[in-house]
Amino acid sequence: MKSFYLSTPYEPPTPPYPLPIKVPWALLGGISPQQFMQQHWHKKPLLVRGAIPAFALAKAAGEPLESPISASDLAVLAGHPDSESRLIQSKPWKMARGPFSRKSIPSISQANWTLLLQGADTLHPAAKTVLSWFRFIPDVRLDDLMISVAGPGGGVGPHVDSYDVFLIQMSGRRHWKISTQDDLSLKPNLPLKILAQFEPSQDWVLEPGDMLYLPPHVAHEGISLDAGCQTWSVGFRAASYRELLQEGLWRLAESLDALPTLDRRYQDPQQTATDQPDTLPPELVKQLRTHLKGLKLDSIDTMLPGIASYLSEPKPHAFFSSPDRPLSAKAFAQYLKQSPLHLHPHTRLMRLNETIFCNGENQTEGETLAVKLCWNVLSERHTLPPLGEENSAYLAEIAASNNSLYDAYCSGWLLMAGKNEESL
Repeated sequence: MKSFYLSTPYEPPTPPYPLPIKVPWALLGGISPQQFMQQHWHKKPLLVRGAIPAFALAKAAGEPLESPISASDLAVLAGHPDSESRLIQSKPWKMARGPFSRKSIPSISQANWTLLLQGADTLHPAAKTVLSWFRFIPDVRLDDLMISVAGPGGGVGPHVDSYDVFLIQMSGRRHWKISTQDDLSLKPNLPLKILAQFEPSQDWVLEPGDMLYLPPHVAHEGISLDAGCQTWSVGFRAASYRELLQEGLWRLAESLDALPTLDRRYQDPQQTATDQPDTLPPELVKQLRTHLKGLKLDSIDTMLPGIASYLSEPKPHAFFSSPDRPLSAKAFAQYLKQSPLHLHPHTRLMRLNETIFCNGENQTEGETLAVKLCWNVLSERHTLPPLGEENSAYLAEIAASNNSLYDAYCSGWLLMAGKNEESL
């Protein structure tokens, strides 16, 4: 039998399109995504043994699988200038932020440390593939995939998250304890948000291939039992209503620049003499009310484009670089005929009815049907398959002049096949 650290890396399979959301999934313990959302999402935890059956099957065959990303590779990624990484030591609690040199990360056999690599889906294709398994949940909620690698005894202490999380065991074992306690007070003067009191009501040891889902505000603690223990955490985001409405209103205010009727100055030929000159004129209020009614500012539909634009923005640290030698629009169309186009790992898309927003910008307004169709496919599948000879008319439209699809490629938002790793 192969030794544990020389076992074959697991290769996450690309999910089918469209996702079969009404049939049972092993990943969800034999229930369908539809059932999971009804019974567990935002409601109660779910433990799934053998969520990734390949691990148990390989172990039974005497050929155990290892994580898709080795501990040494994770250490290299933690040194990447664009990475978000943290190194946590317990006994006593300490936390440092990366990027880290390889020498600054303890050996996997050393006890009581954890390396957290946030946004691993933007740094490694295997993590991006695993994240895509969860697209039965709206993209607006899906945030990123974080990888935790730890030595024996490693962990981040008992804590609560304000978001849903899927905890997938990819290497080694981790002992999880959870609690639905009401007391969420924290220990003072620590670099981490650790609960002052933690009273677990359930606990499990997860092995490679197992998964634990936790809804928000469930107190939990995970402690590594093995050297090089890896847990992959699929996390979600939820902006506050204040944040969403502020962003929607701000973008709506910007859009008023495109309305020439609002450039007209206030006129009051019917104004009468007043003995209350310090009072806002009723006529001004009346005219403003008329304009506001015409703009439909009391309707959420008016703000939704701005909100969708905001939700499609990449994370603040995202960096895009243009191709070294960008193709011409004509050569770009010829490429699309035979080869696929992919999203840059940091690129975000959001659909609002027939409009597609990419990295905060409307990509379909004023574009040709061919460009709109390409953006629709990219939004649905996060990849654009080769268009082939049968779409020559559409390709001619793309080649004819600059368009938002070509511009996104030139900006580095869309990548040609095989360029994903080179761009990181």
